[in-house]
Amino acid sequence: GLFGLEFGILGVLGAVGGCALGYAAQFAIAATVAELVRAQLPQPSLMPALQGFLTGMALLLGFALPPLMRLKQVPALRVIRRDLGPARDSMLAGYAAGILAIGALLVWQAGEAKLGLIILGGFAGAFLLFGMLAFAALQLMGTVAGAGSVSWRYGLASLRRRSQSNTVQILALALGLTAILLLSFTRNDLLETWKSKIPPEAPNRFIINIQPEQRAPLADFFAAGGLDVPEIYPMVRGRYVAKNEAPVGADDFDERARRLVEREFNLSYLEKLPAHNVVAAGRWFNAQDRAAGALSVEEGIAQTLGWKLGDILSWQVAGQTFSAPIVNLRNLDWDSMRVNFFVIATPGLLQEAPASFITSFHLPADKAQLASRLAERFPNITVVDTSAILRQAQAVMDQVVRAVQFVFLFALGAGVLVLYSALLATQDERVQEAAVMRALGALRAQVLAAQRAEFAALGLLAGLLASAGAIAIGWAIARFVFQFPYQANGWVWAAGPALGLAAVALNAVAGARAALGQPPIITLREG
Repeated sequence: GLFGLEFGILGVLGAVGGCALGYAAQFAIAATVAELVRAQLPQPSLMPALQGFLTGMALLLGFALPPLMRLKQVPALRVIRRDLGPARDSMLAGYAAGILAIGALLVWQAGEAKLGLIILGGFAGAFLLFGMLAFAALQLMGTVAGAGSVSWRYGLASLRRRSQSNTVQILALALGLTAILLLSFTRNDLLETWKSKIPPEAPNRFIINIQPEQRAPLADFFAAGGLDVPEIYPMVRGRYVAKNEAPVGADDFDERARRLVEREFNLSYLEKLPAHNVVAAGRWFNAQDRAAGALSVEEGIAQTLGWKLGDILSWQVAGQTFSAPIVNLRNLDWDSMRVNFFVIATPGLLQEAPASFITSFHLPADKAQLASRLAERFPNITVVDTSAILRQAQAVMDQVVRAVQFVFLFALGAGVLVLYSALLATQDERVQEAAVMRALGALRAQVLAAQRAEFAALGLLAGLLASAGAIAIGWAIARFVFQFPYQANGWVWAAGPALGLAAVALNAVAGARAALGQPPIITLREG
């Protein structure tokens, strides 16, 4: 009862303080992205504070109550007589309630069970992987501790003796550092890798709303300006209405596919396969396809909407409906920055439909004045400067990332607090060890060096794991999301350990002060 009351008071104070800190952080983040949001943001409601308070209390009760409940089962004789040794309890059983609390909170915050379980599985996988790597590294360090000075050997041996608690410390710190490295180094690596894939002469301007009678004058304009005449493609607006004569609706698809079905598609009709397209399945249009009518669709959208070769798709264009089978699936080179279409039809299906035309071209910097002359010559067309859009997107991304980095600093701070709490939990043991070393003749400097070696190894291991984790996540994003080879920044291997050492520096000072704070004779008498 007494301990439960103490933990309850601490939990309330901590939750209230955390909510206050969260509200202060909200204003700091709003100031960071103020240039993106010109309007006055509304004041935050009390619901996030209530959620934060309940989250804090649930985690506290989940992890603190089980050990307190087990105190009732500890005999008084075991407390009085230390020679009986500590009670043997299952660590997993002790933390089961806390783990269940975390799982329930993740599902609650995610808003749906499936997403919450996916997030929980991701966290569990990361914890297990980092935990196993950290534990293996600690065991290896303990094995190779025979090299170096006495202080170095003793510091590394201490890592192995307290391998379980040290694994938790490394795990907590490494996860926070991984988030920081992802947003600082890996994000830039992915962006630079993507930029390097874009050819130097890739189109940087798109022209839309070209009318049929303007195609020839537009080609003459490019030729007169010393530019290559680009391919001009027809574009027809159409809505997807049926597959294999069965009507389709937005409710038949998941969220991403639903957005595609609810809007109109930009269709096109072509005789030849575009140069930057590759037929992945089926065949390009033959004479029979051109006579009967056929469709070519992009492979990714076919997978999203459940299309396959032979399916007959129906489209509504300008009040008229036409149907045609899919005869091939295409892979598109999106990095080419050229005009791409999800759906291409044979000319006979759409030639009579209302259409505008679209093209893309590369405008060198020394001919930038041609853009204004183009707008004067053809006032109805719209010229889209993709390079300006990319620069603006980069600026927006930088501001958002700064705000997110600010949030992840809390994760890093939580890792440092875990280190400090573990230091407090093992403080008596460290003080006793330091007293024995000094009683056996070790100098104060040697004891201090042993403490520093232990904490330095913790920081280095956490930093190396964070660097490896950031690079692994960056590679996975590049490989499976953006589908390009990942070029990691070598500096991430230096940044991770450096941040790890900085994070443990204060704990190292506090640990050394506690270990050397009183004469060894007093410590040995009290122990």
